[in-house]
Amino acid sequence: QVQLVESGGGLVQAGGSLRLSCAASARTFSNYFMGWFRQAPGKDREFVAFISWATGRIDYADNVKGRFTISRGNAKNTVTLQMSSLKPEDTAVYFCVAARDRPLSSDNPNDYDYWGQGTQVTVSS
Repeated sequence: QVQLVESGGGLVQAGGSLRLSCAASARTFSNYFMGWFRQAPGKDREFVAFISWATGRIDYADNVKGRFTISRGNAKNTVTLQMSSLKPEDTAVYFCVAARDRPLSSDNPNDYDYWGQGTQVTVSS
């Protein structure tokens, strides 16, 4: 069983930055595939970013490319999401996700086995 714990959410003005972190508990973390999804009120869960822990392959949703950066954290078994140039439409609960096997589609939430509890990000205009 893998536990994912997110941190770093909060309130920021439009144009500002936030850094989210996800700490994962797993013995063989090097084989996992990690990502971030988000869900705004009244909307479906939306793919944000993906990283393969083993290969470093990265993928982003089109609406965050150039503004968000996913990376392996400095601490062991952590993944971070650096968010810049934030917009009010980025307001959502952000979830860290993990998959044991390579997702058929990195943007399909059903391809991930583990989800964190989520952290709220609110961007004011």
